Amino acid sequence: MKFKYLKSTVKVLAIASIIFLTSCQGTSKDKFGGLALYTVRDDMGANTEATLDSVAKAGYVNIEAAGYSNGKFYNMAPEDFKKLLDEKGLKGISTHQGSATLDNIDEEIAAVKAAGFTYFVIPVPPMGHFKYYPETQTMGMDPDLDFMINFLNTVGKKCSDAGLQLLYHNHDFEFKENENGIVPIEYFLENTDTKYVNFQMDLFWVTKAGASPIEYFEKYPGRFKLWHVKDMSKDGKFAPVGEGTIDFSKIWEKRELSGMKYYMVEQDQTFHHTPLEAIKISHDGLKTFGFN
Repeated sequence: MKFKYLKSTVKVLAIASIIFLTSCQGTSKDKFGGLALYTVRDDMGANTEATLDSVAKAGYVNIEAAGYSNGKFYNMAPEDFKKLLDEKGLKGISTHQGSATLDNIDEEIAAVKAAGFTYFVIPVPPMGHFKYYPETQTMGMDPDLDFMINFLNTVGKKCSDAGLQLLYHNHDFEFKENENGIVPIEYFLENTDTKYVNFQMDLFWVTKAGASPIEYFEKYPGRFKLWHVKDMSKDGKFAPVGEGTIDFSKIWEKRELSGMKYYMVEQDQTFHHTPLEAIKISHDGLKTFGFN
């Protein structure tokens, strides 16, 4: 009688274990990919902790920051921000450091290192070299590309010495010929030191410029360590992944050629959804293209 009871108990425990393991595997399978917090920047400003809860609940694992100012990330000391990410089950991979200059670079590198990031990303040319034209709502840059080569090589070497990796993030203007007949992104790729400088490819902006991400992967293999993944609507606007016109499946197939280590979903503006709704839609959309 005791043996029969023991056998029944073992069977119940075995079934419970299978259910538990299956549940864990499902959770793990559904949690993948990265999110650029620029997408939810207003929410991060209003309630950082609650927003990170929502990001984790939406299924993301990795994050890219875009909220550095005066030595802090989202008004938190670097170590405190790292601790908060750990508590939420999120991992800080990269951070956009739009305020970086040759004068403050050592301070910013120290903060990025303390926050636990791997990639130090330059999102636009430094102040004075980045151009914005309100009348056309377009962006551009100073044609002095050699300044950028020196800037990127110098910052890249400093990042490397600190155990970080430097990346330059593109918009559309880098993929268009400037007034001197030079395509800036190609000048950067060909003249920066490959040991210290690589790139984050924003798939939307490359497509917006009329260029092909895959052709750049083939021409400059291994140089694009991070991607920004966001879709483009039929009228050329930002859209959640899967609700636009970009064939991400073909791009995903070339991830090893590109050198991609991580990708971050991003949507600069949302039009038909709140940012928190958009990141959920994009996470579901990633699955349809085979992202994991």
